[in-house]
Amino acid sequence: MATVLPPPSKRQRTAIAEKAREQQEIDSIPEGLGNVRVHFINQSTGEPTGAPVSIPVANTTVKSLELLLNTLQGNDAHERVPYRFTFSTDDQTLDISNDIYRALLKPGLKTTEDTISLYYTPQAVFRVRAVSRCASSIPGHGEAILATSFSAASSSRMVTGSGDSTARIWDCDTGTPLRTLKGHTSWVLVASWSPDEKVIATGSMDNTVRAWDPQTGQALGSAMKGHAKWVNSLAWEPFFFRKEGGSCRLASASKDTTVRIWDIVSKRTDMVLSGHKSSVSCVRWGGTGNIYTASQDKTIKIWSSERGTLIQTLSAHAHWVNHLALSTDFVLRTAYHDHTGTVPPTDAEKIAKARSRFEKAATVNGRIRERLVTASDDCTMYLWDPSSQSNQPLARLLGHQKGVNHVTFSPSSGSGGEGQYIASAGFDNHVKLWNARDGTFVATLKGHVGPVYMTCFSSDGRLLVSCSKDTTLKVWDVRTGKLKEDLPGHRDEVYAVDWSPDGNMVGSGGKDKAVRIWRH
Repeated sequence: MATVLPPPSKRQRTAIAEKAREQQEIDSIPEGLGNVRVHFINQSTGEPTGAPVSIPVANTTVKSLELLLNTLQGNDAHERVPYRFTFSTDDQTLDISNDIYRALLKPGLKTTEDTISLYYTPQAVFRVRAVSRCASSIPGHGEAILATSFSAASSSRMVTGSGDSTARIWDCDTGTPLRTLKGHTSWVLVASWSPDEKVIATGSMDNTVRAWDPQTGQALGSAMKGHAKWVNSLAWEPFFFRKEGGSCRLASASKDTTVRIWDIVSKRTDMVLSGHKSSVSCVRWGGTGNIYTASQDKTIKIWSSERGTLIQTLSAHAHWVNHLALSTDFVLRTAYHDHTGTVPPTDAEKIAKARSRFEKAATVNGRIRERLVTASDDCTMYLWDPSSQSNQPLARLLGHQKGVNHVTFSPSSGSGGEGQYIASAGFDNHVKLWNARDGTFVATLKGHVGPVYMTCFSSDGRLLVSCSKDTTLKVWDVRTGKLKEDLPGHRDEVYAVDWSPDGNMVGSGGKDKAVRIWRH
C-alpha cells in the first residue's frame, strides 16, 4: 500500500501563500507608459525643491526618487539622505511604499498628464542593528523588576526599579551592578533619568518621589512627600525650558488623583494639578509647555505648566485610560544627545540644541504640532491633536480584542517630520502598528502567546522590541511587520523593556529578578 503524505501543516500553508504573494509583487512596471512630472515639496516647511521634473514611469521607484531628490539637493554620494515620500489629497495622505505606478497611477488617482506633488521627509541617516543575543544576565534585585530606563546619553548606564524597595544602576558595558539606591520603604514603581543625565528620579509605593545622584548613588536630599497614595508615573520638564544654571522640575502622577510639580533642588511642590476623579495612570510633559495626564476616570486632561491651570479635558474612552504617548517623546527624552555623540560645551548651546531638535521633530507643514495617543481598557486607542483646541479625536484606533496596556510613537527623524508609526501592546497577546499621521491600521505583529506588557522602538524607528508574560522578548521589523529576532532567556514574565537611545543595547527585567542586557 502506497504511503499517503499528510496534508500540509498550517505553517507550511502560510509559507506557500507568502511565497506566492511575494512572486506576485515582483511584477515589474509595464513598459511604454511614458513620463510623469514630479514636484518635490519639503513636508516640514512646505517649500518646493526645484522645478517639476519629468521622469519615466518605469523609474519611479522609491530608490530612484531618493537618488533624484539627493541629486537636486546637490548631495554627494557619501552625503545621501534616505527619504520617505507621501502624496496628499483633500481627504487622505498616501505613503509611496514601492513606486508611483502602484500607489497613484494604477488605482487611477493620477494620470501621466498630471504634475504629481510628492511630500518628502528625511528618515534616520543611521541604522540600528537588531539585538540578537543576551550579553549578560545580572542578578542583584531581591524581587521582581518593575521599571527600567537607559541614560539619555549612552547605553553604558541603566537604572531599574524593583519590588525589593531599591533602584539599581547597572554598568551595561561590563554587565555588573554599579550602585544601589536605598531609601524607599516599598516597591519602586517607576525610575527615570533626567534629560541631562545628572539626576535619577524614582517613584514608589511608599507615596514618595526621590532624586538620586547617578555618579555616587546617594540620595539628593530627603524624599519629596505630598502624595497620599503611590506614584504611578514621572515626567521631566523638557530641557530647553530650563534657564541657564536653573534647576529642573519633575511631574509625578499618583493614585491619589493628583499630579504634583516638584522643584528638584528645594524638594518643594511648585504646583498641584487636581481635577481627576480617580487614579492618574500616566503623565507626559510636552515641548509646547503643556502637561498631559491620563486617568482611570476615563479622561485625558491638558494643563498649562506655567500657571498650573486646566486647558482642556478630552473625553472619549469608555474605560480606564492606561497609558499615553507623545509624538515628540524621544527628542524630549534625549534633549541635546543625538546619534553623533557630540555634546555642546556650554549650557546655552545645550538648551539651543535641545530646542532645535524638538522643533525639527515637531514641525509639520510649517507649524509645530505635538500628537497625542491614548490607550485604554475599552480595547481602543485615540489619536489627538492638542494644538487644534478640538475636543474631538483625529482617529479612533480599533482592533485589539482586550485592554491596551502600552502605546508608543516611533522616534521622529532628527531632520524633521513626526514619527511614522504608533505601536500598541495589548492583553490579547498582540502588538499592532498604526500610521501615526491618521491612525490607520498597518499590521498586527503576531508571535507572543501571553499578554504583551510593553514595547519600545529603536532610535532609527526601523525596529521594535516587545516584552510579554510569555517570558520572551521579540524584535520586529517595522517595515515588513515580520519577526526579526526571538529572544528567550527570562525565566518568568518580563515586565519592563527599554532600547538605549544610541541603539546599541536593549535592557529588560521582570518577575525572575534578573536584569538582562541584549546586544547585536
